[in-house]
Amino acid sequence: MSGIWARYNAMLEAQPLLTKALTSLVGFTAGDVLAQAFVEGDDKPYDVMRTIRLGSFGFLVHGTTGHYFYGFLDSKMPGTKPVTVASKVFIDQTIWNPIFGLMFFGYLNVMEGKSLKEYQDKIQADLKTAVMGSWAVWVPAHTINFAFIPPSQRLLYINSIQIGYNVFLSFLGNKKVPEDETKEL
Repeated sequence: MSGIWARYNAMLEAQPLLTKALTSLVGFTAGDVLAQAFVEGDDKPYDVMRTIRLGSFGFLVHGTTGHYFYGFLDSKMPGTKPVTVASKVFIDQTIWNPIFGLMFFGYLNVMEGKSLKEYQDKIQADLKTAVMGSWAVWVPAHTINFAFIPPSQRLLYINSIQIGYNVFLSFLGNKKVPEDETKEL
């Protein structure tokens, strides 16, 4: 196990962006596989394309934007004092979290060939749920993250928690928007 950890750290040192993108690929893929296996009904067949969409989101969007966002946050607010940690968690959850939700639903919308109207309906129906659902997981997780996890390891830590959270995101991202909800808006 120490050999795998050493290789991961060597890759993280040599190619941090690629390593974080690959880590997010694994996290989002695993989260969707778990969602389809244990959360979705048994009557639905496994959707390989859905897993590819979620995994590619992890690779192309989550890993890369996370690398830059958390690097930027750490450069502007270094340290682990309680006020610094609380400020980072606040910024993450009030600014980054909604932006992340927009990117997540937008990416799925584009990859599924849906219209702008369908994207707007999805945002109206599920963005608030995604953001507020995130608070239960990510406020305590990021408090630990910003206080105790070295900056280079943050995305790995996030992705280890993200696997479980991705079960929720995968379910929410693939939930159909009820017709009556879109007509009311």
